[in-house]
Amino acid sequence: MKRGKVDSMLPPSRLGMVQILIGAVFVYLLFITFEIPHVLKHGFGSSGSDDSLDALPRTFMLESEEEMGERDATSRPTEDPFRDSGGSPYRTPQRRTREVKKVSGLVFKDTLFDANVSRDQVSELHNAARNAWTAGKKLWAELESGKLEFDLKNKSENRSEPCPYSFILNGSEFEARKRVMVLPCGMTLWSHITVVGTPKWAHSEYDPKISMLKEGDEAVMVSQFMMELQGLKNVEGEDPPRILHFNPRLKGDWSGKPVIEQNTCYRMQWGSALRCEGWKSRADEDTVDGQVKCEKWIRDDDDHSEESKATWWLNRLIGRTKKVTIDWPYPFAEGKLFVLTVSAGLEGYHINVDGRHLTSFPYRTGFALEDATGLSVNGDIDVHSVLAASLPTSHPSFAPSMHLEMVSRWKAPSLPYGHVELFIGILSAGNHFAERMAVRKSWMQHKLIKSSRVVARFFVALHGRNEVNMELMKEVGYFGDIVIVPYMDNYDLVVLKTVAICEYGIRTVPAKYIMKCDDDTFVRVDAVLKEAWKVHGHRSLYIGNINYHHKPLRHGKWAVTYEEWPEEDYPSYANGPGYVLSSDIAKFIVSDFEKHKLRLFKMEDVSMGMWVEQFNNSKPVEYVHSLKFCQFGCIDDYYTAHYQSPRQMICMWDKLQHQGKPQCCNMR
Repeated sequence: MKRGKVDSMLPPSRLGMVQILIGAVFVYLLFITFEIPHVLKHGFGSSGSDDSLDALPRTFMLESEEEMGERDATSRPTEDPFRDSGGSPYRTPQRRTREVKKVSGLVFKDTLFDANVSRDQVSELHNAARNAWTAGKKLWAELESGKLEFDLKNKSENRSEPCPYSFILNGSEFEARKRVMVLPCGMTLWSHITVVGTPKWAHSEYDPKISMLKEGDEAVMVSQFMMELQGLKNVEGEDPPRILHFNPRLKGDWSGKPVIEQNTCYRMQWGSALRCEGWKSRADEDTVDGQVKCEKWIRDDDDHSEESKATWWLNRLIGRTKKVTIDWPYPFAEGKLFVLTVSAGLEGYHINVDGRHLTSFPYRTGFALEDATGLSVNGDIDVHSVLAASLPTSHPSFAPSMHLEMVSRWKAPSLPYGHVELFIGILSAGNHFAERMAVRKSWMQHKLIKSSRVVARFFVALHGRNEVNMELMKEVGYFGDIVIVPYMDNYDLVVLKTVAICEYGIRTVPAKYIMKCDDDTFVRVDAVLKEAWKVHGHRSLYIGNINYHHKPLRHGKWAVTYEEWPEEDYPSYANGPGYVLSSDIAKFIVSDFEKHKLRLFKMEDVSMGMWVEQFNNSKPVEYVHSLKFCQFGCIDDYYTAHYQSPRQMICMWDKLQHQGKPQCCNMR
């Protein structure tokens, strides 16, 4: 047999090495052939398309908003998800669920607020909490027994209020009703209200909210009044929405000129003001039902230069007749009677004074005509009479049935066994049916929530109107996402709901992180969770838009007395619309509450800051500040957005789903 050339050229020792090398290459190629499909199927472990996720634990890797929209999420496991099993525990195919818990497990006792409380303003808050709990406990028993429903059906006084076509109040009657005319069924198209009044003479103003005086300055002379179309008052202590705020300022405006300012206000958040300052709206501005937003009146600095000399000569050359104009003075004067009429048009409200059109204010998204259930007139004015006419004669559909969509897709998933990564408690009021429905149809549809990886629940106290409570019970039974905190709701006692959220998030749904937000807050669930994961290890955390060295207001509606808060500064605290804390802090809060050691304060976000500061004395807390937890409104790339109307909620969710970007919807 002939040897090959290669064999003849190599000594025997080298030939053996070459054969071994060729065999090793063959085995390697064989191994790669079987391994590549497995790698392609299961991924490369640490690599990913989103760089922002590289720092997060792979066990809890989240898909992007787009990816979540394209495929269904898998179910939660029955075991502890915080174990490291080499893959995400959220991809375990089976999960067990348990029955929905409808009532908060927070322990209230009649003696709960008796210990360690001095007889000062703080004790008044504790007494209010005890009284609210006692009344709520009785009402809750009637709701559960069905007695309340039976009583409502058999009481004739609980029938619908009459809705007159028109009615009139004289000045003394209007004063007796605290300058508020109730419109039981709101307004409808072409409804109109006429106010006859006389502005009072200007007076010296020392209120620091209106005039900031330096030492030696003379007091500012002020004469102004406010006419407002208001919505139903939601909760005791909470301001009703201003659907139309009409504010003539005869004297005292910062400009030094008489002006008229119009606006809307929702949840104490004012919109963009429309100021009429004596100049007619520009020709290129949008009109309202063909009417300009602002008419012209005589100003003391008016040089009549609206028409340029070039235009005047051109009109004269072509023989165009100049239109005759009439200059009107500012429509309100001290001590002078006026007749003002506000009417509801197709596109907005129109205001006429003494028979002449003055302003038109376009409707703003989120406010409906039937929501305007009251007219209020306050300020420096004597009201002689108020007339409302062309009103709807039947109740509008602002009842809960209008807002609640009893569709199974909006129901909450069952509570999972074991731990969850994040529990979100949403503060809500009993009659906020529209707000809750908007949350269900928007960010609560996130895959993390629908798969029970993250759990969200509304926390609602009992309402002062029994009809609202009956509708609330139907909502509780159908959707399964409401936790009743059985006390009578009061704006100063919101702090009790916050404690209830902590209790629920450590006992009913044990969570690593607990978030509190409001029902007008839009939450990017995955973004909030990623922000929490940036705090490595098992460190205690407190995340939100944090106020440092914030001082109490000592004057005005939100004034805090020295008895309530003797210190000059608040502790560092995150703004209430949205913040996150670790579960160990929540356990501390609930434990101190049940031991009668927890200090309550009427501002719930400041209370939380105070409790976190106390916890920080025994164990270090990492404070994480981010402006993306928006306190007022919304910014692009937000984590949370506040003061969002139901329509804005739906709009923001649509943008998140279809565009994949967190963008604001700047309308009401």
